Amino acid sequence: MSALHSTAPPVTARRGSATWRLIKAESTLCVRDKVGPLWGIGFPLILLVVLGSVSDLRQPVEGGGGLTYFDLYVPVLVLFNLAILATASLPTTLAGYRENGVLRRMRTTPVGPARVLAAQLVANFAIAVVAMVLFLAVARLGFGVGLPEHLPGFAFAWLLASAALLSIGLLITALAPGRGPATAIGTVLFFPMMFFAGLWVPISQMPPLLANIAHYTPLGAGMGAFQDAYLGHFPSAVPLLTLTAYAVVCTSVAVRWFRWE
Repeated sequence: MSALHSTAPPVTARRGSATWRLIKAESTLCVRDKVGPLWGIGFPLILLVVLGSVSDLRQPVEGGGGLTYFDLYVPVLVLFNLAILATASLPTTLAGYRENGVLRRMRTTPVGPARVLAAQLVANFAIAVVAMVLFLAVARLGFGVGLPEHLPGFAFAWLLASAALLSIGLLITALAPGRGPATAIGTVLFFPMMFFAGLWVPISQMPPLLANIAHYTPLGAGMGAFQDAYLGHFPSAVPLLTLTAYAVVCTSVAVRWFRWE
């Protein structure tokens, strides 16, 4: 009996192995579903190439510290990727799991639904990392756009922006009973967030009222932090605290109201 006990793998090791297999499975399903890779990577990358081919976007932005319009669009498209994952990929997948009874069934297994959530977060985070690196590489090698002058500051701001946006995705999942409502809520949130990120009008060119509002939206705060990093400064406290507040508040509300079935 003792020999058998000594050769059995520890409980933590078995759980870690099961979690890793679940992460791989959810990552594979995420790729097959195509929402994250196509809309989170493919579409923004195509948009980046199209915008990079427009000569007028190479003109300096007034009050932009020497940055051109195209320079500003690169971090906007990094945020575009996070917004797609937060408002489309993550919530529709998890809401679909609830709608189809997957989460309910997993509550009766050793895996548990909490690990499904963690695996989905890891899968979407991995897509976001690939997209961010790919966007910066294409912008640099294909169009000569410089990398952020303060890379540690940019990386820190990106991590906070990822946490804030993915927490919003969890909140959408908590509120939506199925794929249809999740898609509707995500669409309603997506376009205003992208507007305040400067996708259509740079924040510096917005009227004062809209510019002030933008600084306290998740993507507007992310854009402000990115701009600081591009100009060679560690992001200022206001955008970082704003992103942190979104991550903490949205995660707390999502955990409080999350339904497994």
